[in-house]
Amino acid sequence: MAKPSARERILDAYEQIVIDQGPGVTLEGVAARAGVSKGGLLYHFGSKDALLEGLLERLLRLNDEDLEQARRAPEGVVRYYLHSTVTDATENVPLHRAMSATILLLATEPRAAEALRRCSVAVREVVASVVDDPLTADLVVLVGDGLWLRTAMEGKESVVLGQVDAIISRLEAQI
Repeated sequence: MAKPSARERILDAYEQIVIDQGPGVTLEGVAARAGVSKGGLLYHFGSKDALLEGLLERLLRLNDEDLEQARRAPEGVVRYYLHSTVTDATENVPLHRAMSATILLLATEPRAAEALRRCSVAVREVVASVVDDPLTADLVVLVGDGLWLRTAMEGKESVVLGQVDAIISRLEAQI
């Protein structure tokens, strides 16, 4: 496996600092955590604003990649989506980390809300492409959001995968 680029290490460090300490991030702290000089950080991201933009771009790219995987999933979009909401929240998944950091930035960064809204709209569109009823498509997305949040807060034990399968079966009866 290739070593992550300095740019990716900087974004990883930024995400982790936000997740660990909240939105009060310094460029010096990010550089130190990423193992680069402040000048090296500024080469890739000329400001805190550029660093935020990099994180939001990463979030949108990861969300798009995940949705493409959902479209190709042999188990189907709904099962893939609902299972991944539980798995992503308990494992070291890049999309989960980017989403978590972005959520934590909501209070201080208005652009975080727009990026999260774009992710949500994209998820809704993919789910709606396989679910005929718009209300049921919305319910699938809302259930996924709830599973992700509960699992992120309480751990995998809070949502047993068997429960997820029962929820999916109930939803599929409506699809």
